Amino acid sequence: MRTEIALLAAAVAVAVAGWLSPDWLSFLLTLAFAKALVVTGVVVQMRVGLVTFGQALFYCIGGYAAGLGAQYLGVNDAFALLAAGVGVAVLVAAVCGLLLARYRDIFFAMLTMALSMILFGVLVKSSALGSTDGFNVSTPTYFGWAPAPENAKLAVFFLTVAVSAVAAVVFHRLMNSGLGLVTEAIRENEIRVEYLGVSPRAVIYANYLAAAAISALGGGLTALATGHIDPDMAFWTTSGEFVFIAILGGTGHVAAAFVAAIVFAAVRTFAIQEAPHTWQLTLGVVLLVLIIFLPKGLWSLVSRKKHSAPAKPAATATTSEAAA
Repeated sequence: MRTEIALLAAAVAVAVAGWLSPDWLSFLLTLAFAKALVVTGVVVQMRVGLVTFGQALFYCIGGYAAGLGAQYLGVNDAFALLAAGVGVAVLVAAVCGLLLARYRDIFFAMLTMALSMILFGVLVKSSALGSTDGFNVSTPTYFGWAPAPENAKLAVFFLTVAVSAVAAVVFHRLMNSGLGLVTEAIRENEIRVEYLGVSPRAVIYANYLAAAAISALGGGLTALATGHIDPDMAFWTTSGEFVFIAILGGTGHVAAAFVAAIVFAAVRTFAIQEAPHTWQLTLGVVLLVLIIFLPKGLWSLVSRKKHSAPAKPAATATTSEAAA
């Protein structure tokens, strides 16, 4: 409960900071939090021992579902658009997961990337959806309330922070539930878990559905924040970016994805501004340094600090124990 309260308090602090910050910074935080949701989906699968290079599939589905709902169905409510993206993503994951739950290691990674690239190819060839250019997404409303044009981006920022806070609490409970603990056991010894009467394939399938849902949320929020979607949302480099952030943060805590996403956005923004032609090299150097000095990610700094804290003195013996 203390962790969940801390997550909600941190979300309130970020919301206040974004409200007082310039527009470019609040927009940067909006995209960072939206991508952190997708990274959480990557982390959930990493905890079971699977690395996905195709999480952009559901990121793109969430974005396109929001855009298509606004453009062709006339739905402008942000919550309805996000719900539509999650629903479509879970349906797709329910079908794809039947195949993917059978595979492990590099086979799982390559199959996820292949599915994402199939969607990319379909979108590129579809002129009705704007082909390589994509199309714009209209400004959303919130249960009928339409913010002023100058406050539209700030409204999406508050929505993103609120959704991220709820998702962080939900996935914190998920990671510490029986299902979350079983995923780590599967990563360590899948055969032994199966001997205990638990189906690893069913657990991986459920994990895959949860990761798809939260990734679609991130894609929908990105579409609403930027006001535009294009096939690059499903490209393999986008999935690689999510894996990069997941490695940067580590899998020790649900908050690690959000911290890493903010650090990644800040480093990339600085690198593009200072070295626009070699910013990828800068990110590569950061990842290399991380692997060497922090192989478990940024969150290992926090966990290391907790473990190094001095232990409390042992309780004194009671009178009866002393007498014995």
